[in-house]
Amino acid sequence: MTGRQLDKTYDPRAVEDRWSQEWLRRGYFHASPEQPGQPYCIVIPPPNVTGSLHVGHALNHSLQDILIRWRRMQGRNTLWLPGTDHAGIATQNVVEKQLMAEGLSRESLGRERFVERVWQWKATSGNTIVNQQKQLGESCDWDRLRFTMDEGLSKAVLEVFVRLYEDGLIYRGERLINWCPRCLTALSDIEVEHEAVKGKLYHIRYPLADDPNTCLIVATTRPETMLGDTAVAVHPDDPRYRHLIGKKVRLPLTMREIPIVGDSTLVDLEFGTGAVKITPAHDFNDFEAGERHSLPRIRILDIHANMLNETELSLATKAYPDIATALAGLPVQKARTKIEQLLSASGALGNPEPHKMAVGKCYRCKTVVEPYLSIQWFIKIHPLAEPAIKVVEDGSIRIIPESWTNNYLGWMRDIKDWCISRQIWWGHQIPAWYCEKCTGGFLRSKHDNRPLIDLDVPLIVAKSRPEKCPQCGSGNLVQDPDVLDTWFSSALWPFSTLGWPEQTLELKTYYPTSVLVTGLDILFFWVARMIMMGLKFMGDVPFKDVYIHALVRDAEGQKMSKSKGNVIDPLHVMDQFGTDALRFTLASMASPGRDIKLAEERIEGYRNFANKIWNAARFALIYLDGPRTVLPPVQRTFPDRWILSRLAHTIRAVTMELESYRFDRAATVLYQFIWHEYCDWYLELIKPVLQTPEHPDGASTRHTLVETLETTMRLLHPFMPFITEEIWQTIPHQGDSIVVQKYPASDQAWVAPDAEQHFALQEQTVGLVRTGRVLLNYPPGQQISFHVGHDDPNRQNQLHQLQRYLAHLSRGNAEVRPPHDWSSARLLRLVTEGLSVGIAVADDVDLKKAIERLAKQLTETDKELQRVDGKLKNTEFVSKAPPDVIAEHQERVRTLSRDRALLVDSERQLRAMLAT
Repeated sequence: MTGRQLDKTYDPRAVEDRWSQEWLRRGYFHASPEQPGQPYCIVIPPPNVTGSLHVGHALNHSLQDILIRWRRMQGRNTLWLPGTDHAGIATQNVVEKQLMAEGLSRESLGRERFVERVWQWKATSGNTIVNQQKQLGESCDWDRLRFTMDEGLSKAVLEVFVRLYEDGLIYRGERLINWCPRCLTALSDIEVEHEAVKGKLYHIRYPLADDPNTCLIVATTRPETMLGDTAVAVHPDDPRYRHLIGKKVRLPLTMREIPIVGDSTLVDLEFGTGAVKITPAHDFNDFEAGERHSLPRIRILDIHANMLNETELSLATKAYPDIATALAGLPVQKARTKIEQLLSASGALGNPEPHKMAVGKCYRCKTVVEPYLSIQWFIKIHPLAEPAIKVVEDGSIRIIPESWTNNYLGWMRDIKDWCISRQIWWGHQIPAWYCEKCTGGFLRSKHDNRPLIDLDVPLIVAKSRPEKCPQCGSGNLVQDPDVLDTWFSSALWPFSTLGWPEQTLELKTYYPTSVLVTGLDILFFWVARMIMMGLKFMGDVPFKDVYIHALVRDAEGQKMSKSKGNVIDPLHVMDQFGTDALRFTLASMASPGRDIKLAEERIEGYRNFANKIWNAARFALIYLDGPRTVLPPVQRTFPDRWILSRLAHTIRAVTMELESYRFDRAATVLYQFIWHEYCDWYLELIKPVLQTPEHPDGASTRHTLVETLETTMRLLHPFMPFITEEIWQTIPHQGDSIVVQKYPASDQAWVAPDAEQHFALQEQTVGLVRTGRVLLNYPPGQQISFHVGHDDPNRQNQLHQLQRYLAHLSRGNAEVRPPHDWSSARLLRLVTEGLSVGIAVADDVDLKKAIERLAKQLTETDKELQRVDGKLKNTEFVSKAPPDVIAEHQERVRTLSRDRALLVDSERQLRAMLAT
């Protein structure tokens, strides 16, 4: 079956628009548990519903699509399950900004109306990224599109929460948590990004209570929290201070005395003065120290990271009235400056020292995060983490590249309880209720009117709202106002999207999923939590492999950001260069362990690759008229046998590399075969046959041309789906679409070592002829005469068999005979590895200019040889570079050394000719 002819130039946009719609119309991506074939399932990391496609998505999704299309063509029962994440904080921020522009706020709307407004926004704007994913050619089962707050997933969230609570793994506690003063919500540890900044180390004098003339010098980076100090710690083994343990100091600027405690965990003998203040309500390490020493917790900051008001500050800290007045309501940075002034005025401050420190920032809004004492919901994580460690240790889950396994295990072994509550309105509201009658009513937050519920208040956890209080029978119940961390619902993604808690056929067929493709940045946010939840609720791992791809950076290796102006917009480059070019670029650069340094020039280069493929197909279509004869591979011509053998090798290599998730190597093999072997060599070799009417080899050559082109399109299809479908439709084929065709398998009958050996000799010979042509400045189209011979009689015989191909490829008259039989005419002899090529030096050749060109080329070769050889002699490079990179450099040195020897000998010959 053949289709229409190809246009003169490739128009990616027209092709992509047509086929993306047609594939969906035909339902090729729809999965069914009843389909034959071994199941192969990938769940897509759900992008935020607020998002639009960025280059990181493009990489992640391109790699997944390569795997899915490849496995689908191999006959597997494939499901690529798409969806989006409700992105609690991010989505709420988007809608709040809209309200602000309208002069409204979420508080003025109230919770119910605000949530309705977010759902309205989701209905109108929430599918932006989904449509962009389809533009990328993603072959997801779009009929199964899920959302982390859809009805089915919400049911799964309730089921998991209640079961974990009943198992004693969810609890409510007052702990120090990460608090974002802008988003006004708690954050988990891994939602905080740490940034190195230049700060100060302050030295403050704390007088002994029983001897005010003697002071303990305390070192701190946060003097503004000192009003919340409840102790000073020293190391129990420190001879300077151990005699002071049990005594008290006066807290500067206040009327309080606080104890001196010995704590070897908190105090580093080498840091600062050896004495540190303990502020349990505003520092994580101090909180733990406070637990060890039963210290009170004094909160001095409000939810906006401002100092408390004057009354609250005075009552909580017993600060002197003028101190409380001076500090009341100040933002934390201004409070630091004011405290520094007050301490200095009182004579309690020593000279501050410059000090580098890490500051935590909200991963969403980049606001500095405050440790904040708050009542929150937590998951007791260690019972869930232990099985998740074991399945990676015993190989039930592979992390690829393996080098990231230790990162995972290290983090899991030191994991902290997970704070799962968030003080926002958009998300899964925690299914816990409190009885107002039993508690006598609740105080309400001044900020958003939420009920303030103490820890000792009885609660009811259930999958649906209880009708009445089980203790008093009252129906006046208040639901906990907090919502669950977005990552709570995402952690259930591999099984909730397949229908759990119902035991659906999809769940039985596709779980565990086959592979998770993700970035390193969410290994702990998401991957670890999916493993824990999958093991807990399914009794099995959620996926067999975790492939972690690199980050995409700009050409200089810098992180892309709008402020730097170095962002590459995938939608822009897809429109400019074509989607296939972007996909192939990203695949070709996806080397494990190395960030991708992306430049538009690289994408443009693979646009040229697409054009090369297009033109090769157009060339083939020109010569397809006429009979086609199928001969056994062994009976075909040398060019046909060679290309079939190379194609068999390419199929084998691409399949092997995809099995190993080496997308970069698979892409390189494809590029090398298509551009160089197929287009540059094979199509050129068969031109004389195709362009000669009634050529005896014509029918067989036409068949091989079609056979190899059609097979190559199927081989390339997972990487470049659009152009391969368009070309495949125009050449003879069986079936309706390349999407559902069989992926090529290597045919041993195609393998022809003798043909490959012949080609290697031919390639080497033509290369020498072309080198001589350049050195002598013969124009590319000029017919030249040359001799060719070999020291090895067997190779000499092969050269005789190749004579017509050598003449055609070299645009000249090839005379094949042993080098010792060549005439004594002026010849530039190029010799390497027993092969000799002699090119006639015409009388009009300017030998001086030829020597100058050669000298320039020799200089460039020497420079490159020194560069590559220098890298191999660099111990740091050799210790860090992957083995394949080392091998490439070593082979490059050998090639350059051969080239250099050839150039040196050529210069000697030309100088000798010039002298005569």
